[in-house]
Amino acid sequence: MATAPAPELLTDHRGNPKPRVESSLTYAQARLGTAFHEAGHAVLAMSYGFHVVSSEVVAWDLGEGAWGLTGNTATRPSEVHAWRFAAMCAAGALANVRYLMIHGLWTPERAAACAAVHDREQAIDILAENGFPLCRDRVPAGGKSWGQVRGMAARKVDHLWREIRTVAHAMNENTKLTGEQIAAMTGLTNSPMPGGAA
Repeated sequence: MATAPAPELLTDHRGNPKPRVESSLTYAQARLGTAFHEAGHAVLAMSYGFHVVSSEVVAWDLGEGAWGLTGNTATRPSEVHAWRFAAMCAAGALANVRYLMIHGLWTPERAAACAAVHDREQAIDILAENGFPLCRDRVPAGGKSWGQVRGMAARKVDHLWREIRTVAHAMNENTKLTGEQIAAMTGLTNSPMPGGAA
């Protein structure tokens, strides 16, 4: 286990620190949950035609038996597929909650800790930059609500659960997977890197 992650892994797309969330899970349970979160992002991204560079779990020692966990999935969309990008952002939290439910670990508090507000805020900001209105709690004219996006993502997570589970367990064992490894284990196609070779 590393002593500290790269600083950029602890901040959101705006450069603000990601919130710290205390966990009542064991390290092994929380690590696997993080792997499911990142696998949700990676599998949906690949299924939507984005190039997946890598997906990983990042763990570090905080001392005195404490630990930190985060993850990172690097993708390269060839263009902004607005609602698909947003659904990919939503998929991480949904996959993590489903993992908790399947493994008998779900509680309201643990589910709330999976919210990943930074993923939602990134989707809202990226879509706004490209002229697609996405709102947290209402359906804007010509756009969607976060609830609608979560519904889209939930259907896709259900459909691709076998692939998400496969990737999550492999990531938990190996820490980091390349897009090519994810494609090989799922049968999905990793689209070529935009503007160059994959």
